[in-house]
Amino acid sequence: MIVVDSVYDVEPQLANNRDYWLGYGRAGRLDGDVTLYRSDVRHPQLNGVLRVREGALEAALTEVKRLDGLPRMWWVGPDSYPELGDDLAAAGGVQVGAIPVMAVALDRVTELPSPPDLSIVEVPGVYSLREWVESYAPSMGVTPDQLEVDLLMEQDRPDGPGELVRFAALLDGKVVGTAALLDRAGVAGVYVVTTREEYRRRGIAAATTAAALDLARLRGLRVATLQASEAGAEVYRRMGFETVATYQIFGL
Repeated sequence: MIVVDSVYDVEPQLANNRDYWLGYGRAGRLDGDVTLYRSDVRHPQLNGVLRVREGALEAALTEVKRLDGLPRMWWVGPDSYPELGDDLAAAGGVQVGAIPVMAVALDRVTELPSPPDLSIVEVPGVYSLREWVESYAPSMGVTPDQLEVDLLMEQDRPDGPGELVRFAALLDGKVVGTAALLDRAGVAGVYVVTTREEYRRRGIAAATTAAALDLARLRGLRVATLQASEAGAEVYRRMGFETVATYQIFGL
């Protein structure tokens, strides 16, 4: 297995991100000149176009019809051709946000304080995949009517043994936070870092992220990568992460 040494080696980090979201392509996925995934969950981040290579915009505009009837987003990052954002704007697209890609060397992670009675476990285990999904859904903006479709989406991921590890943070006898580690492309991808609203600002997100980083370190990986929300970016910076690339997010 190739192990990435530098946080500035961005392509493996983007490949990890593509693999993660393509895992949600139960209802349809493409991975070629156009990379596209469809989960059937009515949430824009769970259906979208991840990459368009040079000369493939016309094909992308055709293939995106696979997502008709669903909220979706276009990820415009360094793995797409440089003019994609301009071309989407010319086709009527609107930039609706930006997501920083952040990375840290696993031997330079700063430990942050967390509740002393917090415990982190892998899922499924003491707690089921359903409880994990029900914990992260409100933070991710997945509405109650989409929970069963969301659970099916998680159950149907095609990851190999040990490639995707889910973590639950336990406090007061319930799941109060989540995270996931995707071991792919020689880097540790960290995803689904959430905390129940009533438990925020206690260090729980940092603790679940740290659990994923600890496992990655034990596996011999050297670089971790994630895409940060606005609320989470400052926490990750305090842990040692830095921004190494950016996805522009478009609606069309």
